[in-house]
Amino acid sequence: MNLQKIYDTTQKYGAGKKYLRAREIKENYGIPLSTLWLYAKQGKITPKKISARVTVFAVAELEAFINNVEVA
Repeated sequence: MNLQKIYDTTQKYGAGKKYLRAREIKENYGIPLSTLWLYAKQGKITPKKISARVTVFAVAELEAFINNVEVA
């Protein structure tokens, strides 16, 4: 397989990243933006503000939350 294609796939899906922006979470996990921000407002996940216009979420915390949510 082409190494450039592997690199692009890794970058696209955020493999190895510790933090993701809201849109990256939407794309990778299928969580709507409104739901993601609702979870943040409810304190279920913690956003981290890194600048005035950039907020990220910890991937480990997000995955732990997703794995602990019960399906109705």
